[in-house]
Amino acid sequence: MNFNKYIIAFVCLWMTTQVALSQITYGKITYERKTNLYKKFKNNGDVKEWLREEDKNKVDVFELYFDDSLSVFKPQESDLVERMSWATTKNVVYQNHLSNKRLTEKKIWGETFLVADSIRTFKWKITESKRNICGYQCRKAIWQANDSTRIYAWFCSEVNSSIGPESFVGLPGAILGLATEDGGVIYFAKSVEVVKPEQTTLLQKKSKQKIYKAAELKAQLEKDFGKEKWGKAMIYNNFAIW
Repeated sequence: MNFNKYIIAFVCLWMTTQVALSQITYGKITYERKTNLYKKFKNNGDVKEWLREEDKNKVDVFELYFDDSLSVFKPQESDLVERMSWATTKNVVYQNHLSNKRLTEKKIWGETFLVADSIRTFKWKITESKRNICGYQCRKAIWQANDSTRIYAWFCSEVNSSIGPESFVGLPGAILGLATEDGGVIYFAKSVEVVKPEQTTLLQKKSKQKIYKAAELKAQLEKDFGKEKWGKAMIYNNFAIW
């Protein structure tokens, strides 16, 4: 009888060890973001008159580096000349998951603003729907952002850090896919690499630049540009969801 207890204990320990070894606690995720500009600028008059059909879907590439406590999401560096660079935002998001702090570099009309805040909280509803992304089995979760916007996320528990594109977190695993309900903005991971990131990559370089709170920067932009239609659209794109 005692021998059987030892066998059971050994099997349980072995299974626990295998689960722990199979979980990824650091690495690099490369995402492709596709933005439908017809949908993004649908309220800016007849967008089809000034935006060509071949330019309506803009693709941007981002990289997410992470370990068990830090993460940084940023645009992939490239020497290529980018078409329609003004049409989409390219934030850099640093997050400390131990201190619950977040620092975002927002580039607005060529100027960089630093925004400090706590890590966001989301009321996710996890479903039984599943799909495979980059070879990982992912479950679907839903966040009702507001009365008109719903966000879908697909996360995998094998990457056990609560991370994702932009500042989207709060699920029991990494978000490998993210999309607005209308398909206007879609992020999908193209690769997951188990590589240990350098601390210098995960931490924002020291700067003497002014650091805003999100509400403070939004209020300033509303004061300066909020009366203009294009200004309202810019503020919405930078603060409503992302």
